[in-house]
Amino acid sequence: MDINTEVAGVLNEIAELYSAVGDFIRSRAYLVAAQRVESLTEDIRRIYTSGRLEEIPGVGRGTASVIEEYLKSGASSRLEELRKLFPPGALELMTVNGIGPKTAMRLFKELKISSIEQLEKAVESGGIHELKGFGPRTEETLKRVLKERRTREERFLLGQVLPVIRVIEDRLTGLKETRSLDVAGSARRMKDTVGDVDILVSSDQPGAVVESFVTMPMVERVVSRGNTRSTVILKGGLQVDLRVVQAESYGSALQYFTGSKRHNIKIRTLAAKLGLKLNEYGLFERKRMKRIAGETEESIYEALRLPYIEPELREDRGEIEAGLEGSLPDIVKYNEVKGDLHVHSDWSDGSGSLEEIAEAAMSRGLEYVAICDHSRALGIARGLDERRLRDQVREIERLNRKFEGFRLLSGIEANIMADGSLDLPDRVLRDLEFVVASIHSAFKTDVEKMTRRVLSAIHKDCVSTIGHPTGRLIQRRSPYQLNLDEVFKAAAEQKVMMEINAFPDRLDLNDVYSRMAMEGGVKLSIGTDAHTPSQLKYLELGRLCP
Repeated sequence: MDINTEVAGVLNEIAELYSAVGDFIRSRAYLVAAQRVESLTEDIRRIYTSGRLEEIPGVGRGTASVIEEYLKSGASSRLEELRKLFPPGALELMTVNGIGPKTAMRLFKELKISSIEQLEKAVESGGIHELKGFGPRTEETLKRVLKERRTREERFLLGQVLPVIRVIEDRLTGLKETRSLDVAGSARRMKDTVGDVDILVSSDQPGAVVESFVTMPMVERVVSRGNTRSTVILKGGLQVDLRVVQAESYGSALQYFTGSKRHNIKIRTLAAKLGLKLNEYGLFERKRMKRIAGETEESIYEALRLPYIEPELREDRGEIEAGLEGSLPDIVKYNEVKGDLHVHSDWSDGSGSLEEIAEAAMSRGLEYVAICDHSRALGIARGLDERRLRDQVREIERLNRKFEGFRLLSGIEANIMADGSLDLPDRVLRDLEFVVASIHSAFKTDVEKMTRRVLSAIHKDCVSTIGHPTGRLIQRRSPYQLNLDEVFKAAAEQKVMMEINAFPDRLDLNDVYSRMAMEGGVKLSIGTDAHTPSQLKYLELGRLCP
């Protein structure tokens, strides 16, 4: 973890604790500061030593003093003071999905529960029923959440891992000894979470590559070191494995270590039917063990009478059968995505101005961005009411007169209320160019009511897309109950899109539901849900297979 991310984490925790005690003004101030610090391209220590902390937009005297203290001492007295407002046991309980400050304090005070282990025992024994309002439904929810917490493998969000991978790639590809380099494993297949990272290198001088790898500044611990395989643990806990192979086996090794396991089993079975044997060293004629392919992945697939199958498709979901039939889908390339249809600005809870967002988008080669700030019902996010929204539209129109080859679209992220209505009137929403309708409250509604709620929004003429449709937060919140068959059918009929929200902890819709939606005739929009200009980079995570 770099120092900017570390400082942003401290500011974020302060923001969360201020929110927990009801001080929403200070909570927002620290949240904005955290977003700004996390998006910095310059090391915050350098900014501090040159006396420029308060020049960071969103960082005032108070937040600057917290940053200064942390950079000097590695601690924050402000954070410790806020933590003291909650018993340690309650703070631990608050890390459980669905348990907020009030519930945590009730569990702590009324049932003397001060740890997750004690909570698990209370849930299993039925002791949780002693707390008023905790019935069978709450008990089942807690059982599921706690089971997920215990069984979930320690994994990292793809969006957190990709920047680290880029640094490693730059370092190792810059070596004269490196002939080829690729990332393999789940990161190459762009899965939403990654357990560890596999780096594959082709080199005739592995020693130099290994030396550069194990001495990277981000390495916390070297687990093993060898000419063909080395393993390190990075600061932050991510494990990275380096494999160095000969050029003649590079393609077969890359195919093998990319996976998925089920895809590889199918591929090996297909090879066996053709009288061949496939492993990480190459593709061989089984009888004579003569190598017939392996230098490139393309040669492997071609020898198996298949077109090249992109890594993102290798999940054994019919891609091999589609390849044999000549009906593989095309992957949308990153440079083919021309716009971002969900971005927040400093008019609500974002930290970038409209002009800063436009400049960042143009620098990435985008042609348009839809400004979709929160609407009025989300007060904590400074949601826009009708008057402020009209002011913003005028500002967007003014800026668009300055741009050439680029356009800001006027939009909003409107709240879908509990009864299915939106929190701004149709007469206002109709004047906008893009309307995202999203659920931000009452996540525990049953499947029938939740489905009716979303269907009601879909039938609004002014709605362009349904934002983060299942409401999941990866590793933090399960999807809410929703009949997606009904939702997708209505969306296709009403010509309302479903969003692929590319923010790293959402990636919602996921790949399976995206395919399900497209097969049902639903169009998909891609939006980063960016709250800082630098987060426009997440657009890469929203690519889809048509």
